Amino acid sequence: MKLSAETQTHERYLENLMRVDSPMTKLDAHGDPRLAPFGRVLRASGLDELPQIFNVLRGEMSLVGPRPCTPNEFAHYEPWQRQRVNCLPGLTGYWQVNGKNKTTFREMIALDLFYLKNMSILLDLKIMVKTGTAIAGQLSESSHAPQRGRQEDGTSRSRTSILQT
Repeated sequence: MKLSAETQTHERYLENLMRVDSPMTKLDAHGDPRLAPFGRVLRASGLDELPQIFNVLRGEMSLVGPRPCTPNEFAHYEPWQRQRVNCLPGLTGYWQVNGKNKTTFREMIALDLFYLKNMSILLDLKIMVKTGTAIAGQLSESSHAPQRGRQEDGTSRSRTSILQT
């Protein structure tokens, strides 16, 4: 993201995804103008997550676990969905390697709860191995995605139409 980028667009986008339970595509997949140059590649490769290694080293995060959520996102969770924060958040997780941006919000929660009930070193190792394949797929999808604010047919797409999809 660009320095001092506004966050309300992302918050509204996520709230809409939670409400309509549609696939959780990233906002930048639609050409988010708040994204810095080369941001699409950084996000698709996961390199933007690298600074979180310091959180892992401090014991605030794990290598594997559910992705952390924002306070705004957590405020919209139903009681059963709040269980997903009952362990350390992770850099990668079961959801990330099993559909990620193709799953709905409810499916994401279900995958995270499955992980919590089945946590093991073997499962963590499998997830870490599959993470490389998932990142390669994201990079491939990113290189084929329409560029900033443009649909594949070359026409502009407004920010409000993104929020309505």
